[in-house]
Amino acid sequence: MENELLATCLLAGRIMIEGGSEMYRVDDTMTRIARNAGGERAMVFTTPTGLFIALDSQPLVQLAPVRKRGIDMEKVAGVNQLSRSFQAGELTLAQLRARLVKLDTNTPYFPVWLQVLAAALCSTTLMVIFAQKYDWFDMPLAAAVGALGFYAYLWLSHVTTMRFISELVGAFVVGITAWVGVRLGLGQSLDNVIIGAVMPLVPGVAITNSIRDMLAGHLLSGMARGMEAILSACAIGVGIALIFRFF
Repeated sequence: MENELLATCLLAGRIMIEGGSEMYRVDDTMTRIARNAGGERAMVFTTPTGLFIALDSQPLVQLAPVRKRGIDMEKVAGVNQLSRSFQAGELTLAQLRARLVKLDTNTPYFPVWLQVLAAALCSTTLMVIFAQKYDWFDMPLAAAVGALGFYAYLWLSHVTTMRFISELVGAFVVGITAWVGVRLGLGQSLDNVIIGAVMPLVPGVAITNSIRDMLAGHLLSGMARGMEAILSACAIGVGIALIFRFF
């Protein structure tokens, strides 16, 4: 019973971290599941790469590695909803674990074409915000450049496990296609096009979560996520800087 409880808590926490949740929310959800299952005081330790949990009633500690991290708020919301249902007595522990396994393996994600389309729309609208004017002539180029750069990022993310390489290449694609587009007369302002098109690659959620974790007292996780976000931003900056250096 206790081993099943620990495994369920670890599964819930891993799904939330992989979905981009804050660490204090992961800690709170795992603790609530353990308490609602009748376990004694749960001792939870969360990091971006691994989870640890133990109960006062047993000397053993269980851990689970976190091998990938992304943004999937549907999974985070799903875990929160299942945790509330378990607290309300609508689910047993076995049913909760089965639902979590189903959520982890069968939650549909947006298709690639829709993600690329969203990147194009995001590039156009954010270009307007940062340029502080409706640059109608550059909008189509910003949308196309943002879509191509984000597609390159997605493709490399599936090819290599080094996310910083995919972000660097995605930013380089943004820079080179924007430069070519402006040289061909498809756009006027290279700066405006790049500023808008690079925004889908910026790790905004990671930066926000790192600050919220540090404010909540999770200093180790907050600094780790903050450093990861800084490295991502540096990779994006290097990809763009290569264009201005050699072209």
